[in-house]
Amino acid sequence: MTGKTDWLNLLGLIYRAGKLVTGEELVVKAVQKQKLSLVIISEDASDNTKKKLSDKCSYYKIPFFIRGDREAIGQAIGKAGRVVIGIEDPGFANKIRSIIE
Repeated sequence: MTGKTDWLNLLGLIYRAGKLVTGEELVVKAVQKQKLSLVIISEDASDNTKKKLSDKCSYYKIPFFIRGDREAIGQAIGKAGRVVIGIEDPGFANKIRSIIE
């Protein structure tokens, strides 16, 4: 049974595996270099941030979701609130997509 928090639990694992990019600047750079397989933007990110990241992801054809809030995402990886994260590993990205979709 998969709940809506399962993808958050998986984030911690991905972070520990070193396959997670956090923070707006680093994610934007990784998107431009096409190093990410999936981007997750928090629901409480500013409209400006959501637009900037969704435009970048669309341009570089990187799938993205707007899910969760900054506190939940930050907590999942043991950090302060995170507005945006990028997943580098295609396997992890597919797993998270299958849970979120």
